[in-house]
Amino acid sequence: MLPCLFVILALAGAAAAQQDKEEPTAVLNFLVIKDDNGKPVRNAAVIMHSVSPSGKQGRGDLELKTDADGRTSFDGVPYGKLRVQVLASGFQTFGEDYDVSQAKMALTVKLKRPQNQYSIYQDHPEEKKSTSPQ
Repeated sequence: MLPCLFVILALAGAAAAQQDKEEPTAVLNFLVIKDDNGKPVRNAAVIMHSVSPSGKQGRGDLELKTDADGRTSFDGVPYGKLRVQVLASGFQTFGEDYDVSQAKMALTVKLKRPQNQYSIYQDHPEEKKSTSPQ
């Protein structure tokens, strides 16, 4: 009976020691809105990638989807650098690196509509050429 008790206490001590070594984690709350009018973007993909201290993106990622209010959240993000990408139909892709250093973080992402492409073969009346003699 005594050896059994000793084994149980040893396992409990090892489990407690392992819990002390766990890295701190954060809760990230995302709000994805339209840049032009501030309305929420529903069903946007929020993709999180870990980033090494050297700046390289780690393997594996986590994808979340926004709800009708443009919100999504995730509990359990380890402290450190995090690359966030947001994709939504009809909007430019958003991407930025964040430093996760607080237990709770609120991140607001403003998505922009795609811009027209610029071509040197098209007329651009807003760019008046200077024709004054020198």
